[in-house]
Amino acid sequence: MFAYAVRRVLATIPVMLVVALFVFSLLYIAPGDPAAIIAGDQATPADVERIRESLGLDRPYLVRFGDWLWQILHGDLGTSIFTNLPVTHMIAQRIEPTLSLMLLTIVFSIVIAIPLGVLAAWKHGTWIDRVVMVISVLGFSVPVFVFGYLLAYVFALTLDWLPVQGFTSISDGVWPFLRGLVLPTVALGLIYVALLARITRATMLDVLSQDYVRTAKAKGLGQRAVLFVHALKNAAVPIVTVIGNGVALLIGGAVVTESVFAIPGLGRLTVDAILRRDYPIIQGVVLLFSVTYVLVNLVVDLLYTVFDPRIRY
Repeated sequence: MFAYAVRRVLATIPVMLVVALFVFSLLYIAPGDPAAIIAGDQATPADVERIRESLGLDRPYLVRFGDWLWQILHGDLGTSIFTNLPVTHMIAQRIEPTLSLMLLTIVFSIVIAIPLGVLAAWKHGTWIDRVVMVISVLGFSVPVFVFGYLLAYVFALTLDWLPVQGFTSISDGVWPFLRGLVLPTVALGLIYVALLARITRATMLDVLSQDYVRTAKAKGLGQRAVLFVHALKNAAVPIVTVIGNGVALLIGGAVVTESVFAIPGLGRLTVDAILRRDYPIIQGVVLLFSVTYVLVNLVVDLLYTVFDPRIRY
């Protein structure tokens, strides 16, 4: 187990380097001259040159990448072009809303989707199975912003049960914190629920047809023990894989969700930075999201050995 974990951790190092290279290259692969775009139409050549120097575009690519990577290793993501504030400081100010939204969405999705998938597999071919599948198809087909505006209209504007926008820090109280994230979590989580429920159902159907499940039933074990102790544990590897891969879906959905509900998180920060061509912020946020995705998949790989000790590749 330890040797496997070490190999997986070491394997992430080249992946991280590739991610860093891609993120750094965003400045160079963007269409047009980044310095001229940032400076605007009224800028003088001196202004454009000053911005080019601040971005390091006047130096060789590999030299600039080496300096940037060295700064990253020391926790320096650069300085915002427009606010002149450190990117790490701006990310730290915005990370709580995004992290809270994503964690609540993951918990909400797992609690709802896995029981739904197990129930649909257990009642395969019945009306319950068909209802779960219809919900899954709808959840995966309708865009996040449609769910967001619909939920805001019904529960915030019409019924006035929940706030329509904004974010309250958990330091101001647990209930105001949760109350402000209910609608964004549900809107973002519906797609994740649909994906997890379908994968859980398909995997459980395959496991429930195995001989050891029939043997467990023949021994007189209860339906709950068969489903959640024997079948679900052996179906966990594909489910955990989808949970890990779904983080990318959550990251993309968080950007839209934060825009719909006016949540001051990293998604809004990214959108604002893109509109202003603030490349240091774009690079910092994209790098953070990419590293998070890589680390989540590392955790998923390590969890494989927990659910299936035979995995030692």
